Amino acid sequence: MNNFIFQLAVFAFIAFSFLLLISVPVVFAYPGASAASFTKTKTTLFSGIGLWFFLVFLIGILNSFVV
Repeated sequence: MNNFIFQLAVFAFIAFSFLLLISVPVVFAYPGASAASFTKTKTTLFSGIGLWFFLVFLIGILNSFVV
């Protein structure tokens, strides 16, 4: 069961990394981007980056339980 949870976390990490790889440059290069549009998307962007770091630490913790 631990192995399945670890594999699921790694898959989620990879999928979310690809999502951020596409979405972060789009947010910064959006046509007509201004300081006002960045303040609207800032919380969503930082939440996504925080979730990415959470997945990194979760995988590191789960790695110690996988034999």
